[in-house]
Amino acid sequence: MDRIIGIDYGRKRVGVAVSDPLGIFASALDTVQSAKIIDYLKSFSEKENISRFVVGYPVNMDNTPSEAAKDVDAFLKRLSAAFPGIPVEKEDERFTSVLAHRAMIDGGMKASARRDKNSVDKISAAIILQGYMDRSSGGTSFACAPAAVPESLSRNVTGKRRR
Repeated sequence: MDRIIGIDYGRKRVGVAVSDPLGIFASALDTVQSAKIIDYLKSFSEKENISRFVVGYPVNMDNTPSEAAKDVDAFLKRLSAAFPGIPVEKEDERFTSVLAHRAMIDGGMKASARRDKNSVDKISAAIILQGYMDRSSGGTSFACAPAAVPESLSRNVTGKRRR
């Protein structure tokens, strides 16, 4: 089955995420040194069939490319040259690092582990990829809406069950 690869590109490190075979869920995969990312992806493509790449693209709040976009543009050229038959999509990466930190806190990760930038990068890649897949599937998300949680199971701000 085909996999979609999500990429959070940075000058030093690259976060990598992968979809499940059905293209529904994104999972953080690895963090790789930027200089070795093409070789890493080639090695991955020997084991799994890649259907497309989704690369986080840095934009400012006014939708203009940010300063980091130059580095991502250069990477996009290298990626397209290395994998000419695989489409490459750009996905807005605003706030992905903030969301990644929030996910680590909500997941109970200790503060010392949250300081590891490798974790932030690969979780950011998963957030980028999941956003792309949710948008591509017509906005269908498998997250449960708060209103769908029975009140008997919800918790108030003190963390105690409501009665």
